Amino acid sequence: MIHGKTIDQLKVGDTAEFAKTVTESDIYLFAGITGDLNPAHINEEYAKNTFFKGRIAHGMISAGFISAVLGTLLPVPGTIYLRQELNFLAPVRIGDTITACAEVVEKLTEKNHVRLRTSCMNQDGTRVLDGEATVMAPKA
Repeated sequence: MIHGKTIDQLKVGDTAEFAKTVTESDIYLFAGITGDLNPAHINEEYAKNTFFKGRIAHGMISAGFISAVLGTLLPVPGTIYLRQELNFLAPVRIGDTITACAEVVEKLTEKNHVRLRTSCMNQDGTRVLDGEATVMAPKA
């Protein structure tokens, strides 16, 4: 059974969210998959001397949590990502629980496009990322 809403069922204001605790394994796996071996993410000794005073997760890990919301929850599985604007506002560290949220702000029914406000918050309520996405939502 498919959960979520088709373009015809969506309403401005609809929301969905996904939460995950970021682990050290997540960071190493992401680095390996993408090739982003920036020492700010994978080398604690190096990271101690940076602005953040320790390792931080790749910003695109949090962005990936938004992808999880859009691809599986809202609008509906089968949604196609068209555009994403991201603003990285605060670091994500190992052990942080990040909640990604998407909210429908506009329906462009003639093209099956949906514009959504996107954001990620940590367990303390700090907004670590915000932005806006445009997706193509299935009709059925």
